[in-house]
Amino acid sequence: MTSSDTLHRVEKACAQLHRDGQPVTFIAVAHLTGLGRTTLYRSATLRAVIEENRRRAATNGTLTGLLDEIRTLQTALEAVAARVRHHEEQLRRLTTRVG
Repeated sequence: MTSSDTLHRVEKACAQLHRDGQPVTFIAVAHLTGLGRTTLYRSATLRAVIEENRRRAATNGTLTGLLDEIRTLQTALEAVAARVRHHEEQLRRLTTRVG
């Protein structure tokens, strides 16, 4: 399990590397956070954060990267809309029962 403090340190290190124009690598993140590379690789959460930051850095500003980001956001928005519709339907049913 990853503590929120550790996760925050990794996210902060990735952001710093981006700001400094440095590549986001496991070695660089380990150096900035004081965590071992093994810890970063073994934690699925930390590994995912680093890999996502690496992917974003690689596609930053490219048309393909932007299209990928739009698709990801569109999928997330559709999922939220589906949940809202589901909750609205539940509220209608409950209101009908009470009324």
